[in-house]
Order: sequence, then C-alpha cells, then structure tokens
Amino acid sequence: MSALVFISAALVLGWALWFVAKDRPVILKQLFAAGVVEAVLLVQTVTCAIVLMTSHRDLETWEFWGYVFTILIILPGAAAWAFAERTKWSSVVLAVAAITVIFLQYRLIVLWG
Repeated sequence: MSALVFISAALVLGWALWFVAKDRPVILKQLFAAGVVEAVLLVQTVTCAIVLMTSHRDLETWEFWGYVFTILIILPGAAAWAFAERTKWSSVVLAVAAITVIFLQYRLIVLWG
C-alpha cells in the first residue's frame, strides 16, 4: 500500500512540476489525480486502524495518528487552494503538497517499522 502512495504522489508531483516549468496553472485532471491519491490514503488509514485494533504493535500512537491525519488533510487543502488560485502558483501549491505527502508517508513507514 505504501508503494502505491509513493508512486501515485510522485506522479502527481512530476505532473505539477511539469506545469510549474511550463508556467501553467493546475488543470482539473491534476486535481482528480490528487483525489485518487487521497482515496488510496483513506484506504491506507482504514487498513492501519484495523491492523492496530487487532494486533499489539508497539508504536507512538499519538505521533502515528498525527501523521495520518495530517497526510489526509494536506491534499484536499492544496486542491482547494489550487482550484481557487488560477495562476502558475496553483501548480507550485500542488507540487509542495505532493512532496509533503511523500515525506509524511516515509515517516509513517519509519514509525510502523
């Protein structure tokens, strides 16, 4: 599941960076792609909750769920901002959000392992 998040967020990042280089605003297809990443993150969240309820993993619960909830609000917030901002900066916002999702996903993997 984590690899899927990394790959999909990296694709959104690459697409947003391409639009930054071309000095273009975000298009609706990019926001749909961010929505797909968000759907994968929601599935991952439910999976993590089920695994944590059925097993006795030793991890920092508050820190782990803090990362999970932060990772869930980053893309919708960035998508709303990018939709409202119709300049090249909308692509920058989406790219920064994708980088943040990739970093937070890495931190979740470190905490889980």
